[in-house]
Amino acid sequence: MNFGPIFCQQCKEPLSLDSSLIDLSPSTYDMITATLPPSYSQRQATGVTTVPSPSSFSAIDAWKRAYNDNASSNTLFPRVQGKQPQRSGVVSNSPMPNESFVLLQGSVIRDIPPSVPSSVPSSIHSKKRSSKTRRIPVDVQAVTQFEPDHDPSPLSHHLRSTARLLNILSSRTDIDHPLCAECTQILFQNLERQLDETRRERDGYIAFEKEVRKEREKEEQGPSQEETEKKIEKLKHEEHLAIEQLKEAERERQQLDEELRQLQLDEQALEVEEAEFWTAHGDRILTAEQQGAQLASLRAAYAADMTTLEKLERTNVYNDAFCIGHDGVFGTINGLRLGRVPGVPVEWAEINAAWGQTLLLLYTIARKLDYTFEHYRLVPMGSFSRIEKTTGDKAIYELYGSGDLHFGRLLHNRRFDIAMVAFLDCLKHLIEHVKSQDPSVEFPHQIIKDRIGDVSVKLQFNQEEAWTRSLRHVLLALKICLKWTTNGANN
Repeated sequence: MNFGPIFCQQCKEPLSLDSSLIDLSPSTYDMITATLPPSYSQRQATGVTTVPSPSSFSAIDAWKRAYNDNASSNTLFPRVQGKQPQRSGVVSNSPMPNESFVLLQGSVIRDIPPSVPSSVPSSIHSKKRSSKTRRIPVDVQAVTQFEPDHDPSPLSHHLRSTARLLNILSSRTDIDHPLCAECTQILFQNLERQLDETRRERDGYIAFEKEVRKEREKEEQGPSQEETEKKIEKLKHEEHLAIEQLKEAERERQQLDEELRQLQLDEQALEVEEAEFWTAHGDRILTAEQQGAQLASLRAAYAADMTTLEKLERTNVYNDAFCIGHDGVFGTINGLRLGRVPGVPVEWAEINAAWGQTLLLLYTIARKLDYTFEHYRLVPMGSFSRIEKTTGDKAIYELYGSGDLHFGRLLHNRRFDIAMVAFLDCLKHLIEHVKSQDPSVEFPHQIIKDRIGDVSVKLQFNQEEAWTRSLRHVLLALKICLKWTTNGANN
């Protein structure tokens, strides 16, 4: 014969019933049930109500409070800790000695002699506990479901009595039964704490009651006439002092009002002065900002002008005005070819314009060096430039040619050759002046009469290739003079 297990209604631990519960006599059973408080329905029927004290707690609150205290103080028993996952952080230091249990074997139960069966009242299973929010009663049916059809043993009768007793305990109290030793110990500790709080509250009520009784006794006896007169005199004296203090306070208030008015006037004057100060300060700041902006603008303009000045100082305007180069066998000045060769026809207008630029360059170099030619005066006039002889037989020589075929061409070419020889003589004197100023200056071609290098500058009775080469030498000499003249050390 096997019976269903019995569990603790708090930690759900399997329990083994004590021998005192198994051998419970009817008189002991009646004595236990008589000492229990009446159920909720009986209290409503009799009209008995209990007034809960401020410090009292329900059993459920007591259990919650006990579990919280044990969780904070780490005093829960290890067996309960292992069975309750929600209290897994609790560590026990003092396990109870009676925390073990014994499971009854089937052979032991079968050896018990049978007894008179007793049925469990159906009222226990159908009873509704309106005063509880959660009940887990002992399942009596689990105890009896494995009973055989023949007469039950005395052990099953005692188990049903024990189950009925546990159900009565659960229905008349706020605690679900049965409980294990650890849960019972926790409940006892919490109830003892509540008892101590209730005792302290009771002592406070008793002390308060004593004070109230003393006050009532004094009121019933009433004060004597002398005490009343003394009290009246004392009150009059206090009233007089209060009046004097009130008058003094009034005088102080008036003085403070006067001081407050004076301070308000001073404050208004200071506010006006402050407004004037901030106005002047703002004007000064605005003026300073304007002047700062002007200064920044002037500094920016000065920096830009200095940059432009440095750029202009580094710029050589003569190189831009007189750009000397070459185009094949021709020497060029400002892109104008100077000379002629067979097979490359160069117009005389271009040659004359090139000679005008060349004469203007020589004239510009001489003026920059403040040099005056002794025998000639240069007259640059573009394509119609000329050279005037100022000593001896004064004459004017045209420094331009013509391609017209007429008799006077020979005479004109002769005058053109004389002008070119005069130009070469002026260049020679200028080169000598430059060498006298700076002997380190080197010229690649030497000028002797009408020759520069090994070729003549005359056009008549000369080959055009030789004439073109001599003009190229002239431009090279002028470029060296221009470079030396525009050097920063010679400015």
